Amino acid sequence: MSDLDAQRLKGRVALVSGGLRGIGLACVERFLAEGAEVVLTDLEAPESDLATATMARLGQAASYVRANVTSEDDWASVVAAVTERHGALHILVNNAGTDLTGPVASTSLEAWRRIMSINVDGVFLGVRACVPLLEKGGADVKGGASIINVSSIMGLVGMSEVSGYNASKGAVRLFTKSIALEFAEKKMPIRANSLHPGFVITPLLQAGFQRWVDSGAAQKTQDLIDVMASRTPMGRLADPAELASAAFFLASSDSSYMTGAELVIDGGWTAQ
Repeated sequence: MSDLDAQRLKGRVALVSGGLRGIGLACVERFLAEGAEVVLTDLEAPESDLATATMARLGQAASYVRANVTSEDDWASVVAAVTERHGALHILVNNAGTDLTGPVASTSLEAWRRIMSINVDGVFLGVRACVPLLEKGGADVKGGASIINVSSIMGLVGMSEVSGYNASKGAVRLFTKSIALEFAEKKMPIRANSLHPGFVITPLLQAGFQRWVDSGAAQKTQDLIDVMASRTPMGRLADPAELASAAFFLASSDSSYMTGAELVIDGGWTAQ
């Protein structure tokens, strides 16, 4: 029997924010393949072409709730939906995020606050809203429920002209460590770890590269992809499925003794 045939998440419920694209969608697909039931959120209206097509493909074990991660009311709606459909939660992936590039001297306060609201407030609100459901679900799982907060290698090392993104992802890293200690010290059955992707071929990365092209920094996005690949020791960018495999490990009982840790999936970038 293969590992996928074993369906090691069978009987568990996962919630993935930013689940219609990129790393979030890859996590949803992997969790479903492993037997979990998955609730995904994103900004698209449920009747949108993207949401409709994606949910039809994912099948009945997946459900969709439109939610803005910066909204307390939206998180309350998500929790209500999970409670009504499943009654408990075993896995929370705070994946929704955005980027911000440019010199610090020309970064507006509005842009700074926007990235902090999405990348940091969104993680905080997701954790706070889901703790009761996770505590309930984690009581029956080896190692407890699992929170996976998607940070970045930019939460570990700096890069020129991405100070807002660096700051937001660094905040996610330390927030995760703090809640991991809090839950452990209170004997709550919830683990929390951060996932640190390197450069991954996602719509967010491609949109960011397109902005660099529009500013005259390169002729086409592929040029920027090639540059980042050349600077990565493994010589390529990651596929979202490779990050989903790491998220699956953190979601499963295979990582039952991990909490407050950083899992770096970057092709060797931060080893340089």
